[in-house]
Amino acid sequence: MKVLIISSKVFYDNILPIKVELEKLGHQVLLPNCHDCPETEAIFREQGYEVHSKWKASMFKHSTDVITDVDAVLVLNFEKNDQRNYIGGATFLEMYDAFRLGKKIFLYNNIPDGMLRDEIIGFNPILIAGDLSKMV
Repeated sequence: MKVLIISSKVFYDNILPIKVELEKLGHQVLLPNCHDCPETEAIFREQGYEVHSKWKASMFKHSTDVITDVDAVLVLNFEKNDQRNYIGGATFLEMYDAFRLGKKIFLYNNIPDGMLRDEIIGFNPILIAGDLSKMV
């Protein structure tokens, strides 16, 4: 299966071991936007609203293009600032794209509590509780 890993930037340090394990299981793995340079957005933000806005829009478009070409997304949702199973705004939008495009959505951990819980439930994600072998 061709899988795109999506997550908040704060979880990027968790990605490479998961990528390696997924590849051992026979999956082709794509990494999130700016994985190789997590500070990219801050650089564009410093250049002002207009530059940052154009860059951010291009990243949303790029994510949609990538999701179109994969079989599934794997959402890495860990604890962030005392929020269990955190899913940020951009990750939520990528999940929505995957849902709209009929892709499988795997959640590494449970669905987080919060105002978007019902919407995430509506995406019908497959909960794997950290067990990557459940990605079939």
